[in-house]
Amino acid sequence: MDIIRNDTKIDFMGRRKIALLFSAVLILVSIGSLVTRGLEFGLDFTGGTLIEVNYPEAPDLGDVRGALDLAGYTDYTVQTFGTSRDIVVRLPADQAAEAGADISTQVLDALSESAAGIEMRRVEFVGPQVGEELAEQGGLAMLYALAGILLYVSFRFQWRFAVGAVAALVHDVLIVVGMISLFRINFDLTVVAALLAVVGYSLNDTIVVYDRLRENFRIKRKGTAIELTNLSINQMLSRTVMTSMTTLLVLIALFYFGGEIIHAFAYTLIVGVIVGTYSSIFVASNAAILLGVSKQDLMPVVKEGEDQPDTEVLPARFRNN
Repeated sequence: MDIIRNDTKIDFMGRRKIALLFSAVLILVSIGSLVTRGLEFGLDFTGGTLIEVNYPEAPDLGDVRGALDLAGYTDYTVQTFGTSRDIVVRLPADQAAEAGADISTQVLDALSESAAGIEMRRVEFVGPQVGEELAEQGGLAMLYALAGILLYVSFRFQWRFAVGAVAALVHDVLIVVGMISLFRINFDLTVVAALLAVVGYSLNDTIVVYDRLRENFRIKRKGTAIELTNLSINQMLSRTVMTSMTTLLVLIALFYFGGEIIHAFAYTLIVGVIVGTYSSIFVASNAAILLGVSKQDLMPVVKEGEDQPDTEVLPARFRNN
């Protein structure tokens, strides 16, 4: 017995207005968070020095900040990393430049005055110029990906589908970035990589639905665009759900057991897979319908003397009453 039925009859497009409202709410929340809270940019973009130290016992963060204040450091951030005994200190690029290459040793000495047995775990340094270049290149990578997708889908299908696919991808990226801002997830290069992976994952789901929709447009004699879209989504639903579920199982394991280093990466992909699956069903297809896609747009040009393709009648369950 199949876990997921292949003969589902869910009227997805009948709920497209509710889905549109839901997407609008998520986008507004995302934009509001980005405007009011912004992003917690990581060291990759801001520049500066990251120092991770391990304490024998969980320290009081107030004592850690007090030791740094006495040493003359300002505008730093202190937070736990993974466990309560692991502490990360981030210093801005200007202070790191003033202190020179020995800044990690100076910070360790300052912290050791208030606690014994502290061990240095890692030190990372990124210059401010490098951080700006990384931010610029990351943004350009996202724009190039969207432009390439627009051209590919226009060539592979039709321009209405291309606009629908790009609308779904912008929808996904905006919501995922909004959730990163809302929950104060550290935004670094691993998150940019995860966002590009989300774009690819969401596009793959969308292309699968579009390909089945194009096939149904060509072989069904009857049925409106909405009816054929419903049929196509239902035909691909088992594949879509099973792919998303198996992917999420891996990502959830990475999120909980992969450690703090890939925490933001796994979180971004988890949100992206959920939102991408939703958008491939409700957003991409809905956008194509709103743009007026029809059978004529996808029917192949038949040359004189060629046989007409076989056609089928739309199943009764997908016809309008």
